[in-house]
Amino acid sequence: MGEEGRNTADIRIALLTEYDGTDFVGFQRQDNGRSVQQTLEEAVEKVYGRFCRIYGCSRTDSGVHARGHVSHVDVPFSIPVEKIPLALNAVLDDDLVVLSAKEMTEEFHARFNSKGKRYCYRVRNAKVPSAIDRRTEAFVPGILDVEAMDDAAKAFIGTHDFSAFRAQGGPDITPVRTMKNVYVRRAEGDPDLIEITVIGESFLYNMVRIMAGTLVYVGQGKMTKAEIEKLLTGEGVRKEAGKTMPAKGLTLEEVFYEDLIW
Repeated sequence: MGEEGRNTADIRIALLTEYDGTDFVGFQRQDNGRSVQQTLEEAVEKVYGRFCRIYGCSRTDSGVHARGHVSHVDVPFSIPVEKIPLALNAVLDDDLVVLSAKEMTEEFHARFNSKGKRYCYRVRNAKVPSAIDRRTEAFVPGILDVEAMDDAAKAFIGTHDFSAFRAQGGPDITPVRTMKNVYVRRAEGDPDLIEITVIGESFLYNMVRIMAGTLVYVGQGKMTKAEIEKLLTGEGVRKEAGKTMPAKGLTLEEVFYEDLIW
């Protein structure tokens, strides 16, 4: 992979992390603020005494959260894997936590070995927003038809052209993506919280947030399932889909691998 600073004697470690994305500019290093990648790299350097490049499974955007983000890093010496989270968490801030670590072969790559991801977009559908959960969910007042949203979500399942669900300025790559499952539910024990779950192999820039905004439009009676199906033929354009929902409602829940089970 041509990875920076790797020595043949290095040990590859996979890290499972959780973070509140509110005060990060995203996963990837940026010149304009604090990133998850940079913060993890600084923690690893404190523990191992050498800069080690972190490679992430996904470049989550500014404000997006994660419960199960996976990255890998090549470190110069061995620490019992059960002690690695303790060592890193001792030097990390409270909004980023290493949940688990595993030693991997040098063939493992957090991004290229990923088989897919599960995201959840959370919408507080009530008369007033939540003060406690305001950082991890969007607020949409008025009545949303969750059954209509769930039925419309089925249109996304399968392989489609998601050109209408990509933000302008994203990388110029194929818009064809495969969604394994998309569904909408009211959260168990919290009927005012709507959870939009999206499971797919890969995603375009802001794609899940636009899908969520489109489904919110369906819940408000502004769009139909048939209109979504038409947009997925490749003939649709961005302005015909729903709005891009705020980043704070989106959480990367899980990343799938054939050779990595936490």
